Amino acid sequence: MKIAIGSDHRGFEAKERIKALLGELNSEVVDHGTDSRESCDYSDAGLAVAADVADGRAERGILLCGSGIGMSITANKVRGIRAALCHDELTAEMSRRHNDANVLCLPADLIGDRLVRNMVRVWIETEFEGGRHARRVGKIMDYDQQRDGHPAEQTAGIQAGRKKRPKRAETQDQQ
Repeated sequence: MKIAIGSDHRGFEAKERIKALLGELNSEVVDHGTDSRESCDYSDAGLAVAADVADGRAERGILLCGSGIGMSITANKVRGIRAALCHDELTAEMSRRHNDANVLCLPADLIGDRLVRNMVRVWIETEFEGGRHARRVGKIMDYDQQRDGHPAEQTAGIQAGRKKRPKRAETQDQQ
């Protein structure tokens, strides 16, 4: 299995240990940094890993920052990504079994090495259960593919008298 991995400075040391574990599990690893404990922006690695997974260059991704929250928010902005912030083996397992999570986000400052190893191993080895869960994940993915504009407008299926938000290209032309 090909795994893209990335971290900010707070997740750097844990990322390096996870890379070694992934090697033991016979996974190919694509490291998107960071390469030191020097301060950096979590969003750089988060977007790179999420893009690899979304574009099919990696089967799954693992992201680490201090709390895991920033990486989770970042990765979930990329279409096709189902990033799960997990804190124990059960959440790691259920993120795969029921939600088909393709990116695991870990809070490097909040959990110890043994727990991280166990979580990664469980997450890598757990398959998606499918069944009723496939229908639910399918609805999320359908929404993800259709989204353009304000989420409330899509959900309600109405314009509600508001102008649609301009696409990025339109906004730049007006400036």
